[in-house]
Amino acid sequence: MDLRIINIFLTFTSILLLSINLQSCQNESIDQNYADNDSDGYYDLIDNCPFVANPGQIDTNSDGIGDICSDQDDDGLIDAEDNCPSSFNPDQSDSDGDGIGDTCDLVDFTSLPCNNGFAGIYPCNGYDLIGYMSIEDLSLDSSGNNVRVNDSWGWKDPITEKEYAIVGLSSHTSFVDMSDPDNLKLVGILPTATVNSLWRDIKVYQNHAYIVSEAYEHGMQVFDLTRLRDVESMPVEFIADVNFKDFGRAHNIVINEESGYAYPVGNQDSGRNFVRCENEGGLFDGGPIFVNIQTPNAPFIEGGYEGSGYTHDAQVVTYNGPDSDYIGKEIFVGSNENSIDIVDITNKSKPQLISNIDYNNVSYTHQGWFTEDFKYFIVGDELDELSFGGNTRTLIFDLTDLDNPIFSFEYFGPTPAIDHNGYTVGNSYYLANYRAGMREIDISQIESKQINEVRFFDTYPENDNPNFTGAWSVYPYFESRNIVISDIWNGLFVVKKGS
Repeated sequence: MDLRIINIFLTFTSILLLSINLQSCQNESIDQNYADNDSDGYYDLIDNCPFVANPGQIDTNSDGIGDICSDQDDDGLIDAEDNCPSSFNPDQSDSDGDGIGDTCDLVDFTSLPCNNGFAGIYPCNGYDLIGYMSIEDLSLDSSGNNVRVNDSWGWKDPITEKEYAIVGLSSHTSFVDMSDPDNLKLVGILPTATVNSLWRDIKVYQNHAYIVSEAYEHGMQVFDLTRLRDVESMPVEFIADVNFKDFGRAHNIVINEESGYAYPVGNQDSGRNFVRCENEGGLFDGGPIFVNIQTPNAPFIEGGYEGSGYTHDAQVVTYNGPDSDYIGKEIFVGSNENSIDIVDITNKSKPQLISNIDYNNVSYTHQGWFTEDFKYFIVGDELDELSFGGNTRTLIFDLTDLDNPIFSFEYFGPTPAIDHNGYTVGNSYYLANYRAGMREIDISQIESKQINEVRFFDTYPENDNPNFTGAWSVYPYFESRNIVISDIWNGLFVVKKGS
């Protein structure tokens, strides 16, 4: 073939191929690496839900699949619409109607609203029962072994924002996840440091629980509550982070969270009408022991106060009340069996008695708590109902002048039940009233010497007789307004005001 013709042919072929390639490039779609099919601002290549708009890219369980399209259990329902997102349950069965599917519903309990004076079998006024655990539920050993419930407190995790109930029992302390009150979960237990005891008490400081007991040689257990976050297979048996043994048994523990001091009290039985242990005596004659816990896992004793003898329970505050002489001082108010003693404990090496209070018909000065303005102190005498008869008596003292405290008035409740622990929140006083359960008392008119019961939840439905069974303590300080009640024989109750 002529060379000229061959060159023309090759040139024509090249032009034709170039034209085809150019046309192909013009028709080709945008590089798929930069496609955004759901138009949420994230390229499909990095979008954890490429076909469902989710500009927040929320991925709660960090599995690489956004919550909005995640189906962890492969049952055909996205997690957001699945009542058991981690358990295969395509039928979504929910026998008790609590919003949690049967395959992952850990507790056979349904909330009980307070209707016509009852929440199920429990007498009530204004409070619904939203959570419950029996003694068996609070224990690893289901046999019970004559275990009883005593004190309770609470903790909110500052990271996860979960609320936990901390419940004392004869043989151990239980930690309960309250994030879903209808399905309370026992995260784990901390066994007693030595032997069982009916008396155990708990307070919290800097994400640590401090636990004392009247068990022989028990000392103070320190437990880092942030450990509750990492438990995968519940429930577990914990060991304490610290077993502080610089004192033996104690009836109670008080903590001033502002100063970083713990105050175990009742560290002896000398001079009492009954003996709970064969070994009498203790540090500072049973008065408060000053334990520095500013480094939570390294407690040490700085001193104590023995000038008023045995202290059964107390409150310690950094004072900010009406008495200008004591602003900023650390003030101890002890319920000391037959009197109330007010002590300036700012200087741990030299505590100073400010004043003491007695009152008529003293039987056993048990526990008291300030109103939030520090003007009044509300006291329960544990044995006066048995000693003198009549209904539950609550005593109110005016502490406007700490040097000259004044008895203001007394309030009688609607039942003859014995009063135990009481705490104030705003204009309410929440009282654990043994067989009468928890009583909420409106104290907004306390200046006028008028307080009155407005709501209650009775954990002991059989009767309201003056006896030592029923509600031991109450914890009313959760931001959710869920309230914990620990009942001696009946376990843990979580209640909330009805709408």
